[in-house]
Amino acid sequence: MPTTARRDTPPPRTGSSETEVLRGFLDYLRTSIAGKVDGAPEPQVRTAAVPSGTNLLGLLHHLTFVERAIFLGDNVIDWQATFRAAPEDSVADVVHRYRHTVQRANDVLDRCTDLDAPVPRPGDSAPSIRWALTHMIEETGRHAGHADILRELIDGATGR
Repeated sequence: MPTTARRDTPPPRTGSSETEVLRGFLDYLRTSIAGKVDGAPEPQVRTAAVPSGTNLLGLLHHLTFVERAIFLGDNVIDWQATFRAAPEDSVADVVHRYRHTVQRANDVLDRCTDLDAPVPRPGDSAPSIRWALTHMIEETGRHAGHADILRELIDGATGR
């Protein structure tokens, strides 16, 4: 297995407001996990490396759905199904879809000035912006950690 060590990118130095800190860390994690998937080789990128069936491409596919549900109001019926990209989806397709979804989510967040206000999305029970940002940091960070391990198992690539 070749080793492709990459220098770690340190956490962001954000502004001092709570919004700037939360958004800065979320974008840092988003960039990190997209980078872990981008350029990963087929078929290993979609091959389960652990008994749970988790695979690198599936993690990013799942996070696309989480972003869409939290910030854009999409209704997800089967969360387990979001952990599998369609066979016809290339790595580039999934990465592009994730980055496009992140941009759409950021467009929503750019219009939000009050962290206590609900996410401006369709639906009856939108969480507060603060809760949504904190949840996405937790969700993205957890899966970015999984992605670190899976990518290293695939081709030895490490670093953020």
